[in-house]
Amino acid sequence: MITLRSHVSGAFAAGQGTPRPLFNPTTGEAVAQTSTEGLDFGGALAFARTQGGPTLRAMTFAERGALILAISKAIHAHRDELLGLATLNGGNTRGDAKFDVDGATGTLAWYGKLGAKLGDRRYFVDGEEPTRLAANPRFVGQHVRVPRHGVAVHINAFNFPGWGFGEKAAVALLAGMPVVCKPATSTALVTARMFEILVESGVVPEGVLSLVAGPPGDLLKHMGPQDVLAFTGSSDTGSYLRTKAGLLERGVRINVEADSLNAAVLGPDLDSDSDAWHLFVRETAKDMTQKAGQKCTAIRRIFVPRDSVAEAREHLIAEIQRTRVGDPALSEVRMGPLATEQQLRDVSAGIAKLSERARFVYGDGGRGELVGVDEGGYFVGPTLLEAESVDAGVVHELEVFGPVQTILPYDGTAAQACEAIARGTGGLVSSVYSDDKAFVGDMVMGLAPYHGRLHLGHSKIAEHSPGPGTVMPQMVHGGPGRAGGGEELGGERGLDFYLQRCAVQGLKPLLAKILG
Repeated sequence: MITLRSHVSGAFAAGQGTPRPLFNPTTGEAVAQTSTEGLDFGGALAFARTQGGPTLRAMTFAERGALILAISKAIHAHRDELLGLATLNGGNTRGDAKFDVDGATGTLAWYGKLGAKLGDRRYFVDGEEPTRLAANPRFVGQHVRVPRHGVAVHINAFNFPGWGFGEKAAVALLAGMPVVCKPATSTALVTARMFEILVESGVVPEGVLSLVAGPPGDLLKHMGPQDVLAFTGSSDTGSYLRTKAGLLERGVRINVEADSLNAAVLGPDLDSDSDAWHLFVRETAKDMTQKAGQKCTAIRRIFVPRDSVAEAREHLIAEIQRTRVGDPALSEVRMGPLATEQQLRDVSAGIAKLSERARFVYGDGGRGELVGVDEGGYFVGPTLLEAESVDAGVVHELEVFGPVQTILPYDGTAAQACEAIARGTGGLVSSVYSDDKAFVGDMVMGLAPYHGRLHLGHSKIAEHSPGPGTVMPQMVHGGPGRAGGGEELGGERGLDFYLQRCAVQGLKPLLAKILG
Protein backbone atom coordinates (compact mmCIF):
# COMPACT_ATOMS: atom_id res chain seq x y z
CA MET A 1 0.00 0.00 0.00
CA ILE A 2 1.43 3.37 -1.06
CA THR A 3 1.13 6.19 1.49
CA LEU A 4 1.00 9.65 -0.06
CA ARG A 5 2.72 12.55 1.65
CA SER A 6 2.06 16.25 1.32
CA HIS A 7 5.00 18.59 0.73
CA VAL A 8 4.53 21.73 2.83
CA SER A 9 6.86 24.22 4.52
CA GLY A 10 9.79 22.73 2.64
CA ALA A 11 9.36 19.10 3.73
CA PHE A 12 7.31 15.97 3.09
CA ALA A 13 4.76 15.17 5.80
CA ALA A 14 2.12 12.48 6.27
CA GLY A 15 -1.14 13.29 8.01
CA GLN A 16 -2.47 11.67 11.13
CA GLY A 17 -5.70 9.84 11.83
CA THR A 18 -7.56 7.40 9.62
CA PRO A 19 -6.22 7.61 6.05
CA ARG A 20 -8.43 7.93 3.01
CA PRO A 21 -8.02 5.15 0.39
CA LEU A 22 -7.27 5.63 -3.33
CA PHE A 23 -8.51 2.90 -5.67
CA ASN A 24 -7.64 1.14 -8.89
CA PRO A 25 -10.80 1.87 -10.91
CA THR A 26 -10.30 -1.21 -13.09
CA THR A 27 -10.58 -3.61 -10.12
CA GLY A 28 -11.99 -1.50 -7.30
CA GLU A 29 -9.04 -2.45 -5.08
CA ALA A 30 -7.32 0.08 -2.81
CA VAL A 31 -3.80 0.91 -4.04
CA ALA A 32 -2.82 3.90 -1.89
CA GLN A 33 -3.87 5.94 1.11
CA THR A 34 -3.48 9.49 2.32
CA SER A 35 -4.31 11.86 5.14
CA THR A 36 -3.72 15.56 5.77
CA GLU A 37 -5.06 15.66 9.30
CA GLY A 38 -2.83 17.64 11.62
CA LEU A 39 -0.89 19.46 8.91
CA ASP A 40 -0.27 23.18 9.48
CA PHE A 41 -1.74 24.76 6.35
CA GLY A 42 -1.46 28.28 7.73
CA GLY A 43 2.25 27.73 8.17
CA ALA A 44 2.48 26.15 4.73
CA LEU A 45 1.00 29.23 3.04
CA ALA A 46 3.19 31.56 5.09
CA PHE A 47 6.28 29.56 4.10
CA ALA A 48 5.36 29.80 0.40
CA ARG A 49 4.77 33.54 0.68
CA THR A 50 7.99 34.32 2.56
CA GLN A 51 10.34 31.80 0.94
CA GLY A 52 9.04 31.03 -2.54
CA GLY A 53 7.55 34.43 -3.35
CA PRO A 54 10.70 36.56 -2.96
CA THR A 55 12.75 33.95 -4.83
CA LEU A 56 10.46 34.06 -7.86
CA ARG A 57 10.02 37.83 -7.85
CA ALA A 58 13.79 38.29 -7.88
CA MET A 59 13.99 36.25 -11.08
CA THR A 60 13.51 37.63 -14.57
CA PHE A 61 10.96 36.06 -16.90
CA ALA A 62 13.82 34.28 -18.65
CA GLU A 63 15.03 32.82 -15.36
CA ARG A 64 11.55 31.73 -14.37
CA GLY A 65 11.20 30.18 -17.82
CA ALA A 66 14.41 28.23 -17.31
CA LEU A 67 13.05 26.94 -13.99
CA ILE A 68 9.80 25.84 -15.65
CA LEU A 69 11.74 24.06 -18.41
CA ALA A 70 13.79 22.24 -15.76
CA ILE A 71 10.57 21.13 -14.05
CA SER A 72 9.23 19.81 -17.38
CA LYS A 73 12.43 17.88 -18.10
CA ALA A 74 12.59 16.37 -14.60
CA ILE A 75 9.03 15.06 -14.89
CA HIS A 76 9.51 13.82 -18.46
CA ALA A 77 12.51 11.74 -17.37
CA HIS A 78 10.07 9.57 -15.37
CA ARG A 79 7.42 9.43 -18.08
CA ASP A 80 6.91 5.67 -18.24
CA GLU A 81 6.57 5.38 -14.48
CA LEU A 82 3.96 8.15 -14.43
CA LEU A 83 2.02 6.57 -17.30
CA GLY A 84 1.82 3.37 -15.27
CA LEU A 85 0.51 5.23 -12.22
CA ALA A 86 -2.13 6.93 -14.38
CA THR A 87 -3.37 3.48 -15.39
CA LEU A 88 -3.20 2.15 -11.84
CA ASN A 89 -5.02 5.00 -10.11
CA GLY A 90 -6.90 6.69 -12.96
CA GLY A 91 -8.00 3.82 -15.17
CA ASN A 92 -6.23 5.46 -18.12
CA THR A 93 -5.20 3.59 -21.22
CA ARG A 94 -1.62 4.31 -22.24
CA GLY A 95 -2.91 6.79 -24.83
CA ASP A 96 -5.08 8.57 -22.27
CA ALA A 97 -2.22 8.61 -19.77
CA LYS A 98 0.02 10.24 -22.39
CA PHE A 99 -2.68 12.85 -22.99
CA ASP A 100 -2.43 13.79 -19.31
CA VAL A 101 1.28 13.40 -18.52
CA ASP A 102 2.59 14.70 -21.85
CA GLY A 103 0.05 17.51 -21.64
CA ALA A 104 1.65 18.53 -18.35
CA THR A 105 5.26 18.48 -19.57
CA GLY A 106 4.33 19.99 -22.93
CA THR A 107 2.51 22.93 -21.38
CA LEU A 108 5.32 23.49 -18.90
CA ALA A 109 7.84 23.46 -21.75
CA TRP A 110 5.77 25.91 -23.81
CA TYR A 111 5.59 28.42 -20.95
CA GLY A 112 9.26 27.89 -20.23
CA LYS A 113 10.05 28.96 -23.79
CA LEU A 114 7.66 31.91 -23.47
CA GLY A 115 9.72 33.03 -20.48
CA ALA A 116 12.83 33.07 -22.64
CA LYS A 117 11.02 35.27 -25.17
CA LEU A 118 9.87 37.71 -22.48
CA GLY A 119 13.51 38.14 -21.53
CA ASP A 120 15.29 39.94 -18.72
CA ARG A 121 12.28 41.69 -17.24
CA ARG A 122 10.58 40.95 -13.92
CA TYR A 123 7.27 42.67 -14.66
CA PHE A 124 5.34 44.25 -17.53
CA VAL A 125 5.03 47.89 -18.52
CA ASP A 126 1.93 48.52 -20.64
CA GLY A 127 2.53 50.60 -23.72
CA GLU A 128 5.70 52.03 -25.19
CA GLU A 129 4.98 55.62 -24.18
CA PRO A 130 3.51 57.01 -20.95
CA THR A 131 0.17 58.84 -21.06
CA ARG A 132 0.17 62.63 -20.59
CA LEU A 133 -2.14 63.55 -17.70
CA ALA A 134 -1.95 67.36 -17.48
CA ALA A 135 -1.09 70.53 -19.34
CA ASN A 136 2.46 70.09 -18.12
CA PRO A 137 3.91 67.34 -20.37
CA ARG A 138 6.18 66.21 -17.55
CA PHE A 139 3.23 64.85 -15.51
CA VAL A 140 2.44 61.40 -16.99
CA GLY A 141 1.10 57.99 -16.10
CA GLN A 142 1.94 54.40 -17.01
CA HIS A 143 0.32 51.07 -16.21
CA VAL A 144 2.49 48.27 -14.84
CA ARG A 145 1.69 44.62 -14.06
CA VAL A 146 3.66 43.15 -11.17
CA PRO A 147 3.53 39.77 -9.31
CA ARG A 148 1.19 39.70 -6.33
CA HIS A 149 2.91 39.11 -2.95
CA GLY A 150 0.87 36.04 -2.13
CA VAL A 151 0.51 32.38 -2.99
CA ALA A 152 -1.44 30.69 -5.80
CA VAL A 153 -3.61 27.86 -4.48
CA HIS A 154 -4.61 25.43 -7.23
CA ILE A 155 -7.47 23.00 -6.65
CA ASN A 156 -7.49 20.53 -9.52
CA ALA A 157 -9.99 17.99 -10.84
CA PHE A 158 -9.72 14.20 -10.71
CA ASN A 159 -9.58 13.64 -14.46
CA PHE A 160 -6.22 15.31 -15.19
CA PRO A 161 -3.89 14.96 -12.18
CA GLY A 162 -0.83 15.62 -14.36
CA TRP A 163 -1.96 18.26 -16.81
CA GLY A 164 -4.06 20.05 -14.18
CA PHE A 165 -0.95 20.56 -12.07
CA GLY A 166 1.33 21.44 -14.98
CA GLU A 167 -0.86 23.92 -16.83
CA LYS A 168 -1.73 25.97 -13.75
CA ALA A 169 1.75 25.87 -12.23
CA ALA A 170 3.43 26.89 -15.48
CA VAL A 171 1.48 30.14 -15.70
CA ALA A 172 1.70 31.04 -12.02
CA LEU A 173 5.45 30.42 -11.79
CA LEU A 174 6.16 32.44 -14.92
CA ALA A 175 4.11 35.29 -13.48
CA GLY A 176 6.19 35.12 -10.29
CA MET A 177 3.85 33.49 -7.73
CA PRO A 178 4.59 30.35 -5.65
CA VAL A 179 2.11 27.49 -5.95
CA VAL A 180 0.26 25.26 -3.50
CA CYS A 181 -1.22 22.40 -5.54
CA LYS A 182 -4.19 20.45 -4.19
CA PRO A 183 -5.10 17.63 -6.62
CA ALA A 184 -8.34 15.67 -6.29
CA THR A 185 -7.69 13.09 -3.57
CA SER A 186 -9.14 10.16 -5.54
CA THR A 187 -6.48 10.29 -8.29
CA ALA A 188 -3.64 12.10 -6.52
CA LEU A 189 -1.06 9.33 -7.04
CA VAL A 190 0.31 10.83 -10.27
CA THR A 191 0.63 14.36 -8.85
CA ALA A 192 2.22 13.11 -5.64
CA ARG A 193 4.86 11.19 -7.57
CA MET A 194 5.57 14.25 -9.73
CA PHE A 195 6.33 16.23 -6.58
CA GLU A 196 8.61 13.48 -5.27
CA ILE A 197 10.47 13.57 -8.57
CA LEU A 198 10.87 17.36 -8.40
CA VAL A 199 12.11 17.33 -4.81
CA GLU A 200 14.55 14.50 -5.58
CA SER A 201 15.84 16.41 -8.62
CA GLY A 202 16.58 19.53 -6.59
CA VAL A 203 15.51 21.84 -9.43
CA VAL A 204 12.85 23.76 -7.47
CA PRO A 205 13.85 26.34 -4.83
CA GLU A 206 12.26 26.03 -1.38
CA GLY A 207 8.73 27.36 -1.06
CA VAL A 208 8.13 27.65 -4.81
CA LEU A 209 6.01 24.48 -5.09
CA SER A 210 3.93 22.85 -2.33
CA LEU A 211 1.56 19.87 -2.39
CA VAL A 212 -1.57 19.05 -0.40
CA ALA A 213 -2.02 15.32 -1.07
CA GLY A 214 -5.48 14.84 0.39
CA PRO A 215 -8.38 16.79 1.90
CA PRO A 216 -7.74 20.56 2.10
CA GLY A 217 -8.73 20.91 5.74
CA ASP A 218 -8.65 24.58 6.76
CA LEU A 219 -6.33 25.59 3.89
CA LEU A 220 -8.70 28.19 2.42
CA LYS A 221 -9.24 29.90 5.78
CA HIS A 222 -5.61 31.01 5.75
CA MET A 223 -5.76 32.70 2.35
CA GLY A 224 -5.44 36.46 2.27
CA PRO A 225 -5.81 39.51 0.01
CA GLN A 226 -2.60 38.94 -1.98
CA ASP A 227 -3.44 35.28 -2.66
CA VAL A 228 -5.26 33.77 -5.63
CA LEU A 229 -7.34 30.61 -5.96
CA ALA A 230 -7.73 28.71 -9.23
CA PHE A 231 -10.33 25.94 -9.07
CA THR A 232 -11.32 23.26 -11.57
CA GLY A 233 -14.36 21.11 -10.80
CA SER A 234 -18.13 21.24 -10.51
CA SER A 235 -20.11 24.46 -10.77
CA ASP A 236 -21.68 23.69 -7.38
CA THR A 237 -18.29 23.63 -5.69
CA GLY A 238 -17.22 26.72 -7.61
CA SER A 239 -20.27 28.58 -6.33
CA TYR A 240 -19.55 27.40 -2.79
CA LEU A 241 -15.98 28.70 -2.97
CA ARG A 242 -17.18 32.06 -4.18
CA THR A 243 -19.97 32.56 -1.66
CA LYS A 244 -19.41 30.44 1.44
CA ALA A 245 -15.70 30.15 2.14
CA GLY A 246 -15.21 33.82 3.08
CA LEU A 247 -12.69 34.26 0.28
CA LEU A 248 -14.29 37.32 -1.28
CA GLU A 249 -14.51 39.06 2.08
CA ARG A 250 -10.74 38.65 2.41
CA GLY A 251 -10.11 39.86 -1.14
CA VAL A 252 -8.87 36.55 -2.56
CA ARG A 253 -8.88 36.58 -6.35
CA ILE A 254 -10.74 33.51 -7.71
CA ASN A 255 -10.79 31.75 -11.10
CA VAL A 256 -13.27 28.93 -11.71
CA GLU A 257 -13.38 26.39 -14.54
CA ALA A 258 -16.49 24.27 -14.13
CA ASP A 259 -19.22 22.32 -15.96
CA SER A 260 -19.72 22.55 -19.69
CA LEU A 261 -22.34 21.11 -22.05
CA ASN A 262 -20.09 21.34 -25.09
CA ALA A 263 -21.66 20.85 -28.50
CA ALA A 264 -20.69 19.72 -32.00
CA VAL A 265 -22.66 21.04 -34.98
CA LEU A 266 -22.73 19.35 -38.38
CA GLY A 267 -23.32 21.97 -41.07
CA PRO A 268 -26.17 21.54 -43.59
CA ASP A 269 -23.72 21.86 -46.50
CA LEU A 270 -21.82 18.65 -45.72
CA ASP A 271 -22.46 15.17 -47.03
CA SER A 272 -20.72 11.90 -46.26
CA ASP A 273 -18.26 12.36 -49.14
CA SER A 274 -16.69 15.49 -47.64
CA ASP A 275 -13.56 15.52 -45.49
CA ALA A 276 -15.25 17.79 -42.95
CA TRP A 277 -18.03 15.21 -42.47
CA HIS A 278 -15.49 12.52 -41.64
CA LEU A 279 -13.63 14.93 -39.36
CA PHE A 280 -16.89 15.51 -37.49
CA VAL A 281 -17.40 11.76 -37.08
CA ARG A 282 -13.83 11.10 -35.91
CA GLU A 283 -13.62 13.96 -33.44
CA THR A 284 -17.09 13.42 -32.00
CA ALA A 285 -16.49 9.70 -31.42
CA LYS A 286 -13.03 10.41 -29.99
CA ASP A 287 -14.50 12.83 -27.47
CA MET A 288 -16.91 10.15 -26.28
CA THR A 289 -14.23 7.54 -25.62
CA GLN A 290 -11.00 9.44 -24.80
CA LYS A 291 -10.49 9.41 -21.01
CA ALA A 292 -13.86 7.55 -20.91
CA GLY A 293 -15.53 10.86 -21.72
CA GLN A 294 -14.14 12.41 -18.52
CA LYS A 295 -12.95 15.67 -20.06
CA CYS A 296 -14.35 19.10 -19.33
CA THR A 297 -13.97 19.81 -23.07
CA ALA A 298 -15.76 16.63 -24.24
CA ILE A 299 -18.68 16.89 -26.67
CA ARG A 300 -22.01 16.18 -24.94
CA ARG A 301 -24.58 17.44 -27.48
CA ILE A 302 -24.43 16.60 -31.20
CA PHE A 303 -26.50 18.82 -33.51
CA VAL A 304 -27.25 17.24 -36.90
CA PRO A 305 -29.55 18.55 -39.68
CA ARG A 306 -32.71 16.45 -39.54
CA ASP A 307 -32.27 15.13 -43.07
CA SER A 308 -28.78 13.86 -42.21
CA VAL A 309 -29.51 12.25 -38.84
CA ALA A 310 -29.85 8.63 -40.04
CA GLU A 311 -26.58 8.67 -41.97
CA ALA A 312 -24.67 10.58 -39.29
CA ARG A 313 -25.93 8.19 -36.62
CA GLU A 314 -24.78 5.21 -38.68
CA HIS A 315 -21.32 6.66 -39.18
CA LEU A 316 -20.94 7.67 -35.53
CA ILE A 317 -21.91 4.20 -34.31
CA ALA A 318 -19.47 2.57 -36.72
CA GLU A 319 -16.67 4.82 -35.44
CA ILE A 320 -17.54 4.26 -31.77
CA GLN A 321 -17.58 0.49 -32.30
CA ARG A 322 -13.89 0.65 -33.26
CA THR A 323 -13.03 1.41 -29.63
CA ARG A 324 -12.45 -1.65 -27.45
CA VAL A 325 -13.32 -1.14 -23.79
CA GLY A 326 -11.86 -2.95 -20.81
CA ASP A 327 -8.64 -3.34 -18.83
CA PRO A 328 -6.63 -0.19 -19.74
CA ALA A 329 -3.35 -2.05 -19.19
CA LEU A 330 -4.02 -4.13 -22.32
CA SER A 331 -2.60 -2.74 -25.57
CA GLU A 332 -5.74 -3.46 -27.60
CA VAL A 333 -8.00 -1.52 -25.19
CA ARG A 334 -8.72 2.11 -26.08
CA MET A 335 -11.14 3.02 -23.27
CA GLY A 336 -10.93 2.17 -19.59
CA PRO A 337 -13.23 2.64 -16.60
CA LEU A 338 -14.50 5.77 -14.93
CA ALA A 339 -12.16 7.11 -12.28
CA THR A 340 -14.17 6.48 -9.13
CA GLU A 341 -17.15 4.60 -7.75
CA GLN A 342 -18.89 7.93 -7.17
CA GLN A 343 -18.40 8.80 -10.83
CA LEU A 344 -20.02 5.49 -11.76
CA ARG A 345 -23.05 6.30 -9.64
CA ASP A 346 -23.31 9.84 -10.99
CA VAL A 347 -22.95 8.83 -14.64
CA SER A 348 -25.47 6.00 -14.29
CA ALA A 349 -27.99 8.36 -12.67
CA GLY A 350 -27.36 10.97 -15.36
CA ILE A 351 -27.91 8.49 -18.18
CA ALA A 352 -31.23 7.49 -16.62
CA LYS A 353 -32.33 11.14 -16.62
CA LEU A 354 -31.24 11.69 -20.24
CA SER A 355 -33.12 8.57 -21.34
CA GLU A 356 -36.36 10.19 -20.18
CA ARG A 357 -36.05 12.64 -23.11
CA ALA A 358 -33.93 10.66 -25.59
CA ARG A 359 -33.75 7.04 -26.79
CA PHE A 360 -30.71 4.78 -26.78
CA VAL A 361 -29.22 4.21 -30.23
CA TYR A 362 -25.93 2.64 -29.10
CA GLY A 363 -25.32 1.13 -25.68
CA ASP A 364 -27.72 1.31 -22.78
CA GLY A 365 -25.68 2.88 -20.00
CA GLY A 366 -24.45 -0.49 -18.77
CA ARG A 367 -20.96 -1.99 -18.68
CA GLY A 368 -21.10 -3.27 -22.25
CA GLU A 369 -18.74 -5.89 -23.62
CA LEU A 370 -15.38 -5.64 -21.85
CA VAL A 371 -11.94 -6.92 -22.77
CA GLY A 372 -9.90 -8.53 -19.99
CA VAL A 373 -12.45 -7.74 -17.26
CA ASP A 374 -14.95 -10.21 -15.84
CA GLU A 375 -16.34 -8.27 -12.93
CA GLY A 376 -15.60 -5.31 -10.70
CA GLY A 377 -14.34 -1.91 -11.68
CA TYR A 378 -16.18 1.30 -12.52
CA PHE A 379 -17.17 0.66 -16.13
CA VAL A 380 -19.78 2.31 -18.34
CA GLY A 381 -19.75 1.44 -22.02
CA PRO A 382 -20.01 4.10 -24.76
CA THR A 383 -23.60 5.34 -24.81
CA LEU A 384 -25.22 7.30 -27.64
CA LEU A 385 -28.76 8.67 -27.31
CA GLU A 386 -30.98 10.53 -29.74
CA ALA A 387 -33.70 13.08 -29.00
CA GLU A 388 -36.68 13.80 -31.23
CA SER A 389 -35.89 17.51 -31.48
CA VAL A 390 -33.70 20.25 -30.05
CA ASP A 391 -36.36 20.83 -27.39
CA ALA A 392 -34.99 18.09 -25.16
CA GLY A 393 -35.05 19.80 -21.77
CA VAL A 394 -32.62 17.97 -19.50
CA VAL A 395 -30.14 17.40 -22.36
CA HIS A 396 -29.39 21.14 -22.19
CA GLU A 397 -29.26 21.18 -18.40
CA LEU A 398 -27.32 18.11 -17.25
CA GLU A 399 -23.68 17.30 -17.96
CA VAL A 400 -23.10 13.55 -17.66
CA PHE A 401 -19.35 13.30 -17.11
CA GLY A 402 -18.67 10.05 -18.92
CA PRO A 403 -18.79 8.33 -22.35
CA VAL A 404 -22.24 9.70 -23.13
CA GLN A 405 -23.53 11.88 -25.98
CA THR A 406 -26.94 12.87 -27.34
CA ILE A 407 -27.86 13.53 -30.98
CA LEU A 408 -30.24 16.47 -31.42
CA PRO A 409 -31.87 16.98 -34.85
CA TYR A 410 -32.11 20.64 -35.92
CA ASP A 411 -33.54 22.42 -38.95
CA GLY A 412 -30.17 23.21 -40.53
CA THR A 413 -30.18 26.91 -39.69
CA ALA A 414 -27.51 28.62 -37.65
CA ALA A 415 -30.22 30.46 -35.74
CA GLN A 416 -31.82 27.31 -34.32
CA ALA A 417 -28.50 25.63 -33.55
CA CYS A 418 -27.16 28.70 -31.72
CA GLU A 419 -30.36 29.20 -29.74
CA ALA A 420 -30.38 25.57 -28.62
CA ILE A 421 -26.69 25.52 -27.69
CA ALA A 422 -27.14 28.71 -25.66
CA ARG A 423 -29.58 26.81 -23.43
CA GLY A 424 -26.49 25.22 -21.89
CA THR A 425 -25.86 28.68 -20.32
CA GLY A 426 -22.16 28.86 -21.14
CA GLY A 427 -19.50 26.41 -22.27
CA LEU A 428 -15.77 25.83 -22.59
CA VAL A 429 -15.74 24.84 -26.27
CA SER A 430 -18.15 23.99 -29.04
CA SER A 431 -17.38 22.83 -32.57
CA VAL A 432 -18.79 23.70 -35.97
CA TYR A 433 -18.09 21.43 -38.95
CA SER A 434 -18.86 23.13 -42.24
CA ASP A 435 -17.22 24.38 -45.44
CA ASP A 436 -19.88 27.10 -45.87
CA LYS A 437 -18.38 30.51 -44.95
CA ALA A 438 -21.75 32.17 -44.36
CA PHE A 439 -23.00 29.38 -42.08
CA VAL A 440 -19.76 29.31 -40.10
CA GLY A 441 -19.76 33.10 -39.78
CA ASP A 442 -23.31 33.09 -38.39
CA MET A 443 -22.41 30.29 -35.97
CA VAL A 444 -19.35 32.12 -34.69
CA MET A 445 -21.27 35.33 -34.00
CA GLY A 446 -24.09 33.39 -32.36
CA LEU A 447 -21.93 31.13 -30.20
CA ALA A 448 -18.93 33.27 -29.23
CA PRO A 449 -20.73 35.12 -26.38
CA TYR A 450 -21.50 31.78 -24.75
CA HIS A 451 -18.08 30.12 -25.06
CA GLY A 452 -14.44 30.49 -24.16
CA ARG A 453 -13.35 28.76 -27.37
CA LEU A 454 -14.82 27.70 -30.73
CA HIS A 455 -13.37 24.90 -32.86
CA LEU A 456 -14.07 25.20 -36.59
CA GLY A 457 -13.72 21.97 -38.55
CA HIS A 458 -13.10 22.47 -42.28
CA SER A 459 -12.19 20.08 -45.08
CA LYS A 460 -8.94 21.94 -45.79
CA ILE A 461 -7.55 21.32 -42.28
CA ALA A 462 -9.11 17.92 -41.62
CA GLU A 463 -5.71 16.21 -41.52
CA HIS A 464 -4.24 18.71 -39.07
CA SER A 465 -6.98 19.24 -36.51
CA PRO A 466 -6.15 18.16 -32.92
CA GLY A 467 -9.86 18.17 -32.08
CA PRO A 468 -11.83 20.39 -29.70
CA GLY A 469 -10.82 18.31 -26.68
CA THR A 470 -7.17 19.33 -26.88
CA VAL A 471 -6.47 22.42 -24.79
CA MET A 472 -3.59 24.39 -26.30
CA PRO A 473 -1.40 26.63 -24.10
CA GLN A 474 -1.55 29.39 -26.72
CA MET A 475 -5.34 29.69 -26.48
CA VAL A 476 -7.65 30.67 -23.64
CA HIS A 477 -9.20 27.84 -21.61
CA GLY A 478 -12.37 28.74 -19.74
CA GLY A 479 -15.89 29.90 -20.47
CA PRO A 480 -18.79 32.05 -19.23
CA GLY A 481 -21.85 31.10 -17.22
CA ARG A 482 -22.05 27.52 -16.00
CA ALA A 483 -18.47 26.99 -17.27
CA GLY A 484 -17.25 29.14 -14.39
CA GLY A 485 -16.66 32.54 -15.94
CA GLY A 486 -12.87 32.18 -15.72
CA GLU A 487 -9.89 32.04 -18.05
CA GLU A 488 -6.65 30.07 -17.96
CA LEU A 489 -3.72 29.75 -20.34
CA GLY A 490 -4.03 31.86 -23.50
CA GLY A 491 -0.30 32.42 -23.79
CA GLU A 492 0.80 35.62 -22.06
CA ARG A 493 -2.84 36.43 -21.23
CA GLY A 494 -2.87 33.75 -18.55
CA LEU A 495 -0.30 35.63 -16.48
CA ASP A 496 -2.73 38.48 -15.77
CA PHE A 497 -4.59 36.44 -13.14
CA TYR A 498 -1.41 36.33 -11.04
CA LEU A 499 -0.36 39.95 -11.62
CA GLN A 500 -1.57 43.23 -10.15
CA ARG A 501 -2.17 46.05 -12.60
CA CYS A 502 -1.15 49.38 -11.09
CA ALA A 503 -1.31 52.89 -12.57
CA VAL A 504 1.87 54.79 -11.70
CA GLN A 505 1.76 58.56 -12.28
CA GLY A 506 4.28 61.30 -11.65
CA LEU A 507 7.32 63.03 -13.13
CA LYS A 508 8.12 61.64 -16.58
CA PRO A 509 11.93 61.35 -16.14
CA LEU A 510 11.41 59.66 -12.76
CA LEU A 511 8.98 57.09 -14.19
CA ALA A 512 11.36 56.45 -17.06
CA LYS A 513 14.18 55.75 -14.61
CA ILE A 514 12.08 53.53 -12.32
CA LEU A 515 10.27 51.57 -15.02
CA GLY A 516 13.04 51.45 -17.58
